[in-house]
Amino acid sequence: MAWAGGGEPVTFPGPGVTLAARLYRPAGDGPFPAIVLMHGCSGMWRQDGQEPTASYVAWAEHWQAKGFVALLVDSFGPRGEKEICTQRNRPISPARDRPKDAYASLAWLAARKDVNAAHIHLQGWSNGAQTVLNTVKEDAPGRPAKGPEFRSAVAFYPGCANLLKASYRATVPLLIQAGGADDWTPAVHCEALLEQARGKGVPIEMDIYPGAHHAFDGFGEIRTRPKVSNAASPTGWGATVGANPEAREKAYARTTAWVLARDK
Repeated sequence: MAWAGGGEPVTFPGPGVTLAARLYRPAGDGPFPAIVLMHGCSGMWRQDGQEPTASYVAWAEHWQAKGFVALLVDSFGPRGEKEICTQRNRPISPARDRPKDAYASLAWLAARKDVNAAHIHLQGWSNGAQTVLNTVKEDAPGRPAKGPEFRSAVAFYPGCANLLKASYRATVPLLIQAGGADDWTPAVHCEALLEQARGKGVPIEMDIYPGAHHAFDGFGEIRTRPKVSNAASPTGWGATVGANPEAREKAYARTTAWVLARDK
């Protein structure tokens, strides 16, 4: 069956909640490698709520075309939230709650006959990228004592500042993609995290794209979002977001090559 937007609506058990997602799978029986995709603080959906945001669909279909099963997971809708960007005290945490969603997604994919359980990767953006960092650290909440583990992880413009408060050690290969002009989740904090983690655990790699703002791999024009909570701003509010086509192209190529190299 062909689904609108290319993804099949699915649900599966999460941490005290039934998670919703869109599943993008290649033609054929598999087993295929897979990738779990974690959205940012604006949520998974377009404003009309009918289909996922275009930038997430683009990534899901990109991985689908590369022979991956892609699972775009909605952490907010099942918990009664559309977005949390504008909330000072955010009710859903990328440190406490969403790593459990990531591991529930991993378990669900690993149980599928069309998925190679040893070849499941993780990718996230902004709040979802913070989720990625918290999911692959040594003391991640929700990690089962036994069972599959993510093969690699990619974090697009994560907020790294909070993770500097304790020693960080990644358990799987980790790639960070950051914008040099990001005023919401500044790359400097992730650079410090890399330095702190140097020589500990699995190596972390990072690319910074000069002049690129937050959400540089999307399609929206550069604009200011005055109502979003921003710990990096002197006022605590407002951030610049928008696409950078050159950085987007480079990040797609870099991320794809990096994940494929670790899927061998």
